[in-house]
Amino acid sequence: MIRTENIFKSFDKTEVLKGITTEFHKGKTNLIIGRSGAGKTVLLKILVGLLTPTSGKVWYDDVDFFNLDKKQTRTLRMQIGMLFQGSALFDSMTVEENIRFPLDMFTSMTAKEKLNRVNYCLERVELSGKNKNFPSEVSGGQQKRVGIARAIVLQPKYLFCDEPNSGLDPKTALLIDELIRSITVENNITTVVNTHDMNSVMEIGDNIILLYKGEVAWRGSNREALHSNNEIMDDFVFASPFLQRLRANAETVKGT
Repeated sequence: MIRTENIFKSFDKTEVLKGITTEFHKGKTNLIIGRSGAGKTVLLKILVGLLTPTSGKVWYDDVDFFNLDKKQTRTLRMQIGMLFQGSALFDSMTVEENIRFPLDMFTSMTAKEKLNRVNYCLERVELSGKNKNFPSEVSGGQQKRVGIARAIVLQPKYLFCDEPNSGLDPKTALLIDELIRSITVENNITTVVNTHDMNSVMEIGDNIILLYKGEVAWRGSNREALHSNNEIMDDFVFASPFLQRLRANAETVKGT
């Protein structure tokens, strides 16, 4: 589990996060949602240590993340997997080399052990046999899956996904969502997903926090999201005309 305690973050005189206290549960897909400028990306960067909060604490289980020395921080980072928004694959490396990169950086495994682990991860994301392809030779959805394979190659306890469905067609986005959920459950990982995709919210939102102007405006599950009495959450969920009509039809049916 990951916990935040009263996280504030300011840039110059602009306060972006205003006292974020929340929990991200083990074995669950935990979503951070909100409109652009709500503070989602800043919070995610603080959680993985790319930014330091102005004040407040981040706990990984019972470990105070920002109170670790360099050696302890490195040890914890080895337990963190990250799927970047644009996949962030190395264009000059093959798929196999991209996935193997964390193993080269952080382990003393033999070449055979590394290959076995890479092949397992490729099989897990349904890309067996793509070892020698370069990122430019596979589709955008497949690049995302390569990114997931690289994120899980060190068998992380914590997995972070930044807008995993950005730029994907709806069908591929659903496949990525299901892949993230299944990996989370199978490996009992604490997964945190930063997204504004309502399909993801409805499909894999086990535990959701909605940020609004740097504060937690709502929290709950995907089941609770559709029946929220929170005005900010309702505006976010039913932003599209289609969903507004869907809600109106449901209320009409309920009233008959």
